[in-house]
Amino acid sequence: MKYLYIVDHFVPFPQSEYGGLWNVIAESDEQCFDIIVCEDEELNLGCYGKLRENIKRCSKYALVDELDSKVITSFIT
Repeated sequence: MKYLYIVDHFVPFPQSEYGGLWNVIAESDEQCFDIIVCEDEELNLGCYGKLRENIKRCSKYALVDELDSKVITSFIT
């Protein structure tokens, strides 16, 4: 089963003043983390510990259809 994850991703100044939001289709928290890190191209390594916490606490929605695991949208400031 796959889920839609809606994940807050804080990135501190000077890279960002606010952070962003990731919408990701994934099978597990770990896969969600891996997808975001890959898409982020490891630009925010110092924030990945917090990212793991945010993934565990984020809203997750079970999907009816089998879709590919991927980032659906991201809004990063």
